[in-house]
Amino acid sequence: MLRALNLIQNIGKFDNVSAGRNLPFERLTIVYAENARGKSTLAAIMRSAASGQPQFITERTRLGATHQPRVIVDTGAGVAIFSNGAWSQTMPDIAVFDDAFVAENVCSGIDVGSSQRANLHELIVGAHGITLTRSLQREVDRIEIHNRALRERESSILAQIRNGMSVDAFCALRPIDSLPRQIEEATRRLAAARDAGRVAETPLFAPLTLSKIDLESLEPLLGRSVPDLDQLALARVQEHIARLGHDGEEWVGRGMELSDQLIGQGHDECPFCVQPLSGSPILGLYRAYFGEAYEELKREITSLAQDFQRRHAGDVPAAFERSIREAVERQGFWRSFAEIPSVNFDTAAVARLWKTAREHFERLVEAKRNSPLDVIEIPAEARVAVAAFNAQCDRLSGMSDSFLAANPSLERIKEQARDANVPTLANDLANLRAVESRYEPTTAALCEAYEQEKAAKAITEQRRTAARTALDQHRQTAFPAYGLAINDFLQRFNASFRVGPVDPVNTRGGSAANYTLLVEGHPVPLSANPGAQSFRNTLSAGDRNTLALAFFFASLQMDPLRVQKFVVIDDPMTSLDEHRTLHTLQEMDRLARDVAGMIVLSHSKPFLLGVWDKIQQMPKASIEVRRHGAGSTLAAWDVTGDMVTEHDRRFASAMDYIQQSNPAMERRVAESLRPMMEAYCRVAYPTEFPPGTLLGPFQAKCMDRLAGTSPIMSRTHATELRALLDYSNRFHHDTNPAYATELINDAELTDFARRTLAFIQRP
Repeated sequence: MLRALNLIQNIGKFDNVSAGRNLPFERLTIVYAENARGKSTLAAIMRSAASGQPQFITERTRLGATHQPRVIVDTGAGVAIFSNGAWSQTMPDIAVFDDAFVAENVCSGIDVGSSQRANLHELIVGAHGITLTRSLQREVDRIEIHNRALRERESSILAQIRNGMSVDAFCALRPIDSLPRQIEEATRRLAAARDAGRVAETPLFAPLTLSKIDLESLEPLLGRSVPDLDQLALARVQEHIARLGHDGEEWVGRGMELSDQLIGQGHDECPFCVQPLSGSPILGLYRAYFGEAYEELKREITSLAQDFQRRHAGDVPAAFERSIREAVERQGFWRSFAEIPSVNFDTAAVARLWKTAREHFERLVEAKRNSPLDVIEIPAEARVAVAAFNAQCDRLSGMSDSFLAANPSLERIKEQARDANVPTLANDLANLRAVESRYEPTTAALCEAYEQEKAAKAITEQRRTAARTALDQHRQTAFPAYGLAINDFLQRFNASFRVGPVDPVNTRGGSAANYTLLVEGHPVPLSANPGAQSFRNTLSAGDRNTLALAFFFASLQMDPLRVQKFVVIDDPMTSLDEHRTLHTLQEMDRLARDVAGMIVLSHSKPFLLGVWDKIQQMPKASIEVRRHGAGSTLAAWDVTGDMVTEHDRRFASAMDYIQQSNPAMERRVAESLRPMMEAYCRVAYPTEFPPGTLLGPFQAKCMDRLAGTSPIMSRTHATELRALLDYSNRFHHDTNPAYATELINDAELTDFARRTLAFIQRP
């Protein structure tokens, strides 16, 4: 409820006005103000009180004021105070029609923008629809918040994606068992496919071999002698050979071969000393010593030495190092495509062990060869050296077995590489890498947050759908009815245009209303390309204001709670054509009876007086915004005094003069007789006495028409008009230049005044 404006401080023309507390509003209150006195400021205060928006007041802060605007409004149940840029309470039941209403809901200047369409939507759907609209918009805004959060999370997740996969697909990836192993295998398959040529050309692993040194087979040979030789003879031969020194036994053995050849040739003398061989006592011992067993032993020693050389000397070390080098090269190649054991074999160290063991073995063989019948003991260092070398042989054998075990898988790799599809393998690996990236701790947290945000958005979208359904159902009723109401009011306002179907539309910014104008039945859009017909170039200023009034009145008519509304209308006749004034007054009369109260503000006294006169049978109040020093104030307005016309004053003066003669009034009464008759004839005979016609020619016309079939008035009345005119012309400036000094006779004036009043009051 709006009861009174108790205080207005520092707003527009109002410095510190408290007169309003003694000027309460009634069911109908009219407020008159000259232009620039503060009428629109009052409407702005009421708009701010209704909406709670402070800018309608703060933007009108009084120039030069040292204090902030302040308003106290009597609500009938307390006060609403505007102070420090905010209201203590709002009054949403106030509905205001003013320039701000036109700019917000109809057009800004001559253009209809998105904000006007959005506000018109709220106007149409009403309080319940606004609640539904705002509920929908809240969900739409929440979805936008979800979208921003999702975009931020998507950006972070996209930085982890390498194969162009969408964020949704990436986050939907499921864990894979043994993922590292599968990634490794896929990596190798892809690498083999990409290097298929070299894979096909590169050989598999060959066996790695290194013969052991067999001391066990050497040791029996080192301990063998000639078993049939007498020990004494053996001792004598060995003693003799010992005296011969190094290689003595070999030298003697060779000599025995030569002596046997000489004897076989028939010679019996030593080639060196030319003594008979047959008589030599030592020769028999030599033959026993170097007999068949001896030769067999020497052959075994020689054979062992040769076999050892074949296995451990010559090109064997170089071949061994070459085989190791090839194994290292193949291992380096194949390890990119399969699990290959490492080649960790120090060939230099092995070569040193090999050389030491070989030297020990060779020395033992050489010693036995030089003294076949001696028993040779194997030194401990020789055993250690050979054991160390043989251990390396065993290690090499195990490594060779592991390499050879990889050959079947390498064979498969060759086959797969030959038939592989590189893009497919690359995609397989990318997918595995994506899963790996997806479940890294940081990325997993991002995906979890993203999926949670998506789930929250889905719930919000469900609420948005429900809110939109509820709003659509409400709009299906509200919009058609509102469109009919608008056109009904346009017809009542005598407008020459209508609106087409008013439809709701949903935009990213919220709900809006859309419609077209129908001018002479032709649709005209709200906006169009330059040079085409549209709202801006089709409607006049009066038409736009009429459309705004239709919107306003229709919204109130559609409001089921309009009986609680306090309506404020600021200058509804601005830019309106004159022929719409009566229609507007009629609609305001209807509206005033349906609402709790109405305040009409205008700078036009005639319009406000028309409102006052039209709207009857309800409590009324009238207020004037007056100049007060350099500002404005509020005061009571005597409507009755302003409603009395000059014709009314003339009639009252003549009646007073007839009843009681007053010399001070006689000239005024005499001068008023002709204007009263002119006013009467203008109304009684509008066709025959149009504006600009004089009474003399009109009376003559009345006399002329008496001879015809369509007289204007009777002969008696025409004759009386002539007599009244002859008297009143004496006091009229057009017919008597000396009218101001014409003598007046009281009896004569009283008679003609009585006759004039009788003439203008006749049926």
